Amino acid sequence: MSAHEDAVPTDAMREHNQHNHSTRHHAVPTDATRDTRPSVAETVHGVHTLSLAKAITAGLRAALRADDRVILMGEDIGPLGGVFRVTEGLQAEFGDQRVRDTPLAESGIVGTAIGLAMRGIRSVIEIQFDGFIFPAFDQITTQLSRQTLRHGGSVGMPVVIRLPYGGHIGSIEHHQESPEAYFAHTPGLRIVSPSQPHDAYWMIQEAIACNDPVLFLEPKSRYWSKGPVDFDHPGLPMHNSRVVRAGTDVTVVGHGAMVSTLLAAAEIAATEGTSIEVVDLRSLSPVDYDPLLESVRHTCRLVVAQEAYGHASLGSEIAATVAERAFYSLEAPVLRVSGFDTPYPPAALETQYLPSPDRVLEAVDRVLAF
Repeated sequence: MSAHEDAVPTDAMREHNQHNHSTRHHAVPTDATRDTRPSVAETVHGVHTLSLAKAITAGLRAALRADDRVILMGEDIGPLGGVFRVTEGLQAEFGDQRVRDTPLAESGIVGTAIGLAMRGIRSVIEIQFDGFIFPAFDQITTQLSRQTLRHGGSVGMPVVIRLPYGGHIGSIEHHQESPEAYFAHTPGLRIVSPSQPHDAYWMIQEAIACNDPVLFLEPKSRYWSKGPVDFDHPGLPMHNSRVVRAGTDVTVVGHGAMVSTLLAAAEIAATEGTSIEVVDLRSLSPVDYDPLLESVRHTCRLVVAQEAYGHASLGSEIAATVAERAFYSLEAPVLRVSGFDTPYPPAALETQYLPSPDRVLEAVDRVLAF
């Protein structure tokens, strides 16, 4: 055990306090749309219904309680609770030394987390919106991802970067992006994305406990969608993919918010006599291919769906890998459904830009026609 593993933030690391808020202003969910249920801080057993956002809050709270080395950092995450209120109430409970507002400087936040990781601190960073991660791109891809290999495995990088991502909230460019391919291309980073509250609660804790850097992608359009969270049984490890709906005719696979779109498409297809099997990827790096390949060998057809651009994307990689590893099982080409290869459009065009159940079903019809 390192002599620094029990270190806590020093006075030199405390130069910014809760009064050091960023100056960005964004529309936030109103009380009419936010989950205003009481906190489940003291309820740690049994099954409870939570929104995805509140499930992440509960997971962060559990991690903060379990390990004094865990700290949260980000712009406006303290008294405000973050743009999406995911960290709401945590500073009041754990203090401003463990739930820290930072300057408006994404590169500096990640750089600070790298230094803290070398001293044994487990930092959980919130990037306010997906498009704001790019100022930190250099720190993430050339420093954070490489430190462990650079030191021959002797230095861990227990840093979690929480990133609200994706569309469906009627926002603008830089506030609705899907940048996962940039980071999935980077060795040394783990990337996961929960699609439902139970996974969100357990996966955030597993990410924080990991000694490697984890990009934790949170589908912001699903923040207020509720579902059961079993506080006693974690289920699958965070890097395992999973069949979330059984079917026999076509396999469709996606991650994050796209999973709900695929399930909606499967419901529609069922009324028309088509049986669709839906696979939730959950982990984007590494990808757990075994359940997906087993499904494809069963249905013999695959449609890959994502909100991100189609060119040189995660969907491209999945399509190529399945074609390589299950070629003799396929009875049709692997088809992809994605956002279009353009900058994110104005909110009024969002529904045309993002994959819909109809676009997914059009691809299903095409693979069934072979």
